[in-house]
Amino acid sequence: MPTSHCTDFFHPPVLPAVRDIGWQQPFGWLVRGARDMARAPWLSLAHGLVLTLIGLTILAVGHNRFWLMAGALSGFLMVGPVVATSLYAISRALERGEGADLSLVRRTWTRWQSCHAPGSQGGYWCLVQFGLLLSLAATGWVLVSASLITVLSPVRIATPADFMQHVVLAHDGQLFAMWLALGSFLAAPIFASSVVAMPLMLDRRVTVRQAVLTSWSAVLANPASMALWAALIVLLTLLGLGSWLLGLVAVMPLLGHASWHAYRDLVDASSFPAR
Repeated sequence: MPTSHCTDFFHPPVLPAVRDIGWQQPFGWLVRGARDMARAPWLSLAHGLVLTLIGLTILAVGHNRFWLMAGALSGFLMVGPVVATSLYAISRALERGEGADLSLVRRTWTRWQSCHAPGSQGGYWCLVQFGLLLSLAATGWVLVSASLITVLSPVRIATPADFMQHVVLAHDGQLFAMWLALGSFLAAPIFASSVVAMPLMLDRRVTVRQAVLTSWSAVLANPASMALWAALIVLLTLLGLGSWLLGLVAVMPLLGHASWHAYRDLVDASSFPAR
């Protein structure tokens, strides 16, 4: 009986080659991402609008239930690489000189499930698998974060206002510093696992394991440039969140398009069959 590539962990997988890049390269990714947005403005901004509406819905439902809202927003942001799949497809089409329209988006979301890995049985649900992994990571972060704040906060934190007053704006700032340090420590492996994984799975017939290991290889081979890329992602996301999420209409598609160019610069997957 054939063994699924998704569960065969006993043989080291063959990985795409990873390139060394300059530390300033992430700025170029943003520039090229902005160019893609300019070439497909309505389609790109429609993605950002949909994502922003989801975020606003989360805020409306959980505004007085802080940990529910934090969990939903964390999961929403961590599965962002999956949600941006059609943005990668748009950038790939523009790169190839092909048309980028609604039919491309529809094909991206309706045909990926049949793109199974060679030799495997049934549909290759790589997007779902990876999205579930990121959702589990988001849930773990919220549970750990809630435990830290519950144990160490001098007062009960029930709403976002409580968190701002007693954690973020606290006089000594120690609890907020610990919370940020813990968040950075937990976010680093998630970033390393996902930075090029989704564009790679969209572009080539690889397994989730191959995509995640390739993503780690890219980060380890380029620590300075990837640290800068992570900082730019955090900064732009915070700007979007700080504008009552309205800035995400532009930020999310910009980061999605730029992530495609990050993948193209970091990974040489030409030896793997295309999807």
